[in-house]
Amino acid sequence: MSEDSLRLSFEFFPPKTDEGKAKLAVVRDKLEVFAPDFFSVTYGAGGSTRDNTKNLVTQFNALDTPVAPHLSFGGDDEAAIKALINEYKDAGVERIVALRGDMPSGVGGSYQLVYANELVAFIREHFGNAFELEVAAYPEIHPQAKSYEDDVRYLKGKFDAGADNAITQYFFNPDAYFYFMDQCAKIGIDKPIYPGIMPIINYRNLVRFSDSCGADIPRWLRRRLESFEHDPEALRDFGEEVVTELCETLLEGGAPGLHFYTMNQAEPVASIVTNLGLEE
Repeated sequence: MSEDSLRLSFEFFPPKTDEGKAKLAVVRDKLEVFAPDFFSVTYGAGGSTRDNTKNLVTQFNALDTPVAPHLSFGGDDEAAIKALINEYKDAGVERIVALRGDMPSGVGGSYQLVYANELVAFIREHFGNAFELEVAAYPEIHPQAKSYEDDVRYLKGKFDAGADNAITQYFFNPDAYFYFMDQCAKIGIDKPIYPGIMPIINYRNLVRFSDSCGADIPRWLRRRLESFEHDPEALRDFGEEVVTELCETLLEGGAPGLHFYTMNQAEPVASIVTNLGLEE
């Protein structure tokens, strides 16, 4: 990267098919030219992609690619999670994204979620400082949070438990991030919080996912994207412009770096990073 002080990271989800795996290998190669600090690999609801996540992390690690597995307790007990973390440690993995995780579909009331601060504390108890620990943050507040203040305090609890950094849910309003940072500072959070960035690739998918996870699409942006719904090329060009400007505003305002939700696609992210002048 051109700015040594800025952190750059890219997120993938583990493919389910051989075709998807082959495609992702190409995507990784295209994005690795930007020398990201790490790639992260998601962990499905309830640990549903546990083996695929571990396999992808192992493959990346074997290529000397810095990689951070996402991890939640899911339906596993402490012994199973400890064994998995030991595997990562033995493989040389140095970073974990510690999450509460989502409730898997079709699971009854007996399923118990383990909160991220508990997972962070568990890792610190059993593995000390063997890992850099990332946690999630929500500038527009987690959809299940009781209040804005409660959610900010909960983030502080993750840091108090031993987290090193946070990565945010994506957003399109930079003021949401800057206000959130101010509120975090007021209660004593002084650790880095990296904005999560979602490229605009497909209008309907973006709306559906945003509505489900609580990420706000400003009305002006939603209406503009609607006008490009049947023109994919124009939508991507406009989306690239909007997200590039968002990233510029964030970096100019003091954001410590950027974390891209790639959706396992190289071109939209590569174009934005190039626009920002963050090439190696």
